[in-house]
Amino acid sequence: MKKRFTLAEDDLLLFRQTVVGAKPLPQHRVRPPPPRRTKSALPPRRLIQEQVDASFYFSDEFQPLLQEEGPPRYVRPDVSPYEVKKLRRGDYTPELFLDLHGLTQAEAKQELGALIAACRREHVYCACVMHGHGKHILKQQTPLWLAQHPNIKGFHQAQKEFGGSAALLILAELAS
Repeated sequence: MKKRFTLAEDDLLLFRQTVVGAKPLPQHRVRPPPPRRTKSALPPRRLIQEQVDASFYFSDEFQPLLQEEGPPRYVRPDVSPYEVKKLRRGDYTPELFLDLHGLTQAEAKQELGALIAACRREHVYCACVMHGHGKHILKQQTPLWLAQHPNIKGFHQAQKEFGGSAALLILAELAS
């Protein structure tokens, strides 16, 4: 093994004279504190149940009425359309990101359900779902699934910095 830094003999002698009488510090008594559990840590069973409950709403048979022209967008009837406009303008910044690249439709549904459950649990209002381009299967299905879920207030195509036409920004309803 090659040594990067070698000290000259004079420097080494000077160092030894300077530190004469120094004792090494004992470290055998210092232990790191045990990891603390946070309040948001849920039992694994409950997390799985939340994911299953959140993905229950996704159906491949139901076709919600979405606007055909322009980028994919949706606003729930009881929500102000101005919210989606603010989403489009970039007033909201996503706090959670979900990448669906390479997943099957069943896996994507499950992950989407987990994202919505995490948004509600962590009180996250805006999230980004990256579905990619690929064969356009997830790109077409993701807006249809999101429009069916009762905890989604709306969504809009993401800005360039968050994935552009290969991603959606969603507004989730916070848990009360």
